[in-house]
Amino acid sequence: MIIDVAFLEADLLPALNRGLQVSLALIIPASVIGFFCGILLGCARTFGSPLVKRAGDAFTALVRGVPLAIQLLFIYYALPKIGIYFDPFFAALLSFIICTSAYQSEYVRGALLSIRKGQILAAKALGFTNVQTILWIIIPQAARRALPGCGNEIIYLIKYSSLAYLVTCMELMGEGKVVASDTFRFMEVFFTVGLYYLAMVSVASILLHWLEKKAHIPGFSAR
Repeated sequence: MIIDVAFLEADLLPALNRGLQVSLALIIPASVIGFFCGILLGCARTFGSPLVKRAGDAFTALVRGVPLAIQLLFIYYALPKIGIYFDPFFAALLSFIICTSAYQSEYVRGALLSIRKGQILAAKALGFTNVQTILWIIIPQAARRALPGCGNEIIYLIKYSSLAYLVTCMELMGEGKVVASDTFRFMEVFFTVGLYYLAMVSVASILLHWLEKKAHIPGFSAR
């Protein structure tokens, strides 16, 4: 494949760089907010009342069972029918936060359930309340154990972000699709778009691996 350097410099790269900024503006807050929402949802599904647990499980099953593309289209095109409006960017951002929160809550719930019950009993014997036990004893350990799974979900989120163009949010994939449609250089455009996503995933993998090492406590993984 021969790539026209003039086409790259004049048309493709400027468009993709604009789209990259929008993609990062979607991915970074969705990852951070989704992680903390996943912790809250995971705690609710593990330690909540029966009603809260059922509601959390139902929400998670619904989000995980419906394709993200349908969630995006529902939020952007269907909600306005009942008077709820979002611009393309916030519709995409909300969809990504909801989706990643549901998936990350599964990793968090599994990590919470892996903590020995003896630690909870020991905390109560020391006078900790249930909230204090969860907040200061259980969650810090569970967050470390859930980090690899949650990191993997962030990698998926980077690739999910390519669906934002379905609601006219012109991120990386959307900008590439416009250039490809205008120039009919589909091979060059989508090959380059793929390299952009590969670069983002590679950088995220390195950062997440570093974070896992920083959060690791020697001997912590021993059960």
